[in-house]
Amino acid sequence: MRLQCITKCRTMKAMKREKKEEKETELQQVVNHYFATKGLSLTQIKKDAKKRKIIYSRYTRPAKQLLELAGSLEKAKEALTKVAQWAQSRNLDYSIETVFKRWLELDRLKPKEIVKKPFYRKDPMVWSAAKKKWFVVREGDNEWLEFAGKESEIEWREEVNNA
Repeated sequence: MRLQCITKCRTMKAMKREKKEEKETELQQVVNHYFATKGLSLTQIKKDAKKRKIIYSRYTRPAKQLLELAGSLEKAKEALTKVAQWAQSRNLDYSIETVFKRWLELDRLKPKEIVKKPFYRKDPMVWSAAKKKWFVVREGDNEWLEFAGKESEIEWREEVNNA
């Protein structure tokens, strides 16, 4: 009786070790990569799946279709990453299905460019090519003042280009 219990315990431990050693399937890798582009870690995905915030099986069919369309795991991940960067730069929501919709224009998808604009003490600046000088635009009275400071005093702020 005791011998049976010991062998049963050993086989259970071996099964648990095998389960831990199992690698993710390609489908799981695509779905997990999708969630990684959304900013979720694997542990967070598991927690949300237990709480039923994420229904993991809902993403397996589109992941399988994406794998078939892309031909390989690397190409599928690359396409997903490209669409994710494009959508996030425009503050758009996206899913795995978005990759299908954008598949034909995938090579032309680029995130919005971030343009740095000059400011001096919170007032915007303009470069005059004719006079070859910087001007500070006072926002209250729209007055253009010639900039007499050093270039190191110019503050460059990032703004998203809408073009």
